[in-house]
Amino acid sequence: MKKTELTEFRVLLESLQSRLRGDVKQLTSEALGADRQDQGGESKSPTHMAELGSEAFEQDFSLSLVVNQQETLNEITLALQKIKDGTFGQCEGCVKEGKPVSQAGIPKARLRVIPYARNCVECERKRERFP
Repeated sequence: MKKTELTEFRVLLESLQSRLRGDVKQLTSEALGADRQDQGGESKSPTHMAELGSEAFEQDFSLSLVVNQQETLNEITLALQKIKDGTFGQCEGCVKEGKPVSQAGIPKARLRVIPYARNCVECERKRERFP
């Protein structure tokens, strides 16, 4: 892959990483109740059982989003490391199957949509079928 393309993907990954970090921080804050008081200092905690159930559901949902986004952040960190190592854009599945590195590339169109992709579409389908 050309140096200019690697720079393009590095910038894309860093931008996505920055946005997701902000999202994770905000969702975590909301889910863990950092904003449970209004400006007057009074608690916003619900007192009705139905409200408590809704709040618990929202908290669980927010925390599951945090977990998913944290996993994506980990994938982005790995992709940035692969750029440094010179292995970015290589399909892990194809390499495991023994294909030469020159034939084990992830299409650039896929990387532009999912810049932290580890596998080509074919290998990803196989991985999803047989985890």
